[in-house]
Amino acid sequence: MSQRRAPDRAAVGFTVKSGWASAVLLVGSITVPRVLDSRRIELSDPAVPQSRQPYHAGFGTARKPGPDLTRLVASVKQFGRQSVTGLIRHYQMLGPPLRGAGVVVGSLIDPERIANDHIRIHAVEGQLFRGVVKDAAGRSRLPCSIWRDRDLYGIAVTTLKRPEPELRSSLVALGRGVEGGWRAEQKAAALAAWVVLAGRPARRGRGRP
Repeated sequence: MSQRRAPDRAAVGFTVKSGWASAVLLVGSITVPRVLDSRRIELSDPAVPQSRQPYHAGFGTARKPGPDLTRLVASVKQFGRQSVTGLIRHYQMLGPPLRGAGVVVGSLIDPERIANDHIRIHAVEGQLFRGVVKDAAGRSRLPCSIWRDRDLYGIAVTTLKRPEPELRSSLVALGRGVEGGWRAEQKAAALAAWVVLAGRPARRGRGRP
């Protein structure tokens, strides 16, 4: 009697930057995933250039609280939420049900703990953009986990039970033939999606802010 083939899974990974993110959709089995889609997604409205860095008034200068800042942050939340939920909805129609979302960010530090003004501005913006992705996932009823880029390989080694060199080689192979380039951002998003494929789904809304 032949063994029943394990059902395909699907997961999406995001690498969040200021104003945009790389999104990668993985489908297939844990041992042999494949990239079904890879793209750049805008988290800020291209028609509002200042919304890419809403807390910046200039290089190293914080935008003062007031109507302009409020408008820019509201623009990011509205545009980014629609952008991410639209992509998730599209992915939900492409293949197997999405198991969850993995989000990769540069830092998770509380901006209030940062003394340097310029670094704190970047931290606040990072908090804003990852929050937009997490909120959109929650509104789409999609479990979401957030990891720092520097922690991701350690988490993947434990979850996928593969050594890091093998994971890096596998990620290179995953990107062969993918349109639009396969740089560090896409690899990180793919690895986050792979971890979600292999791991137990997070509860809805779970994940660090």
